[in-house]
Amino acid sequence: MRWCFGKVNNRLAEIYFDDDKLLESKIFGHCYIKQENYKTKKEQKMIEKDLKKVKVVYRNKKYKLVKVKD
Repeated sequence: MRWCFGKVNNRLAEIYFDDDKLLESKIFGHCYIKQENYKTKKEQKMIEKDLKKVKVVYRNKKYKLVKVKD
């Protein structure tokens, strides 16, 4: 199982999925997090990088990937 940071319903979250590529895989779950809990520069860079790529809507127990505007 793999994970990445992303926005779920416009809140920062860790997203868990089954394959190397999020866009081609099934999302298993998510958990909301606070950015201030991740204090190292490496973690902050990972969050900024992933937020540019991943946005998800969770509704009625289903996940839907949304295109992120550049």
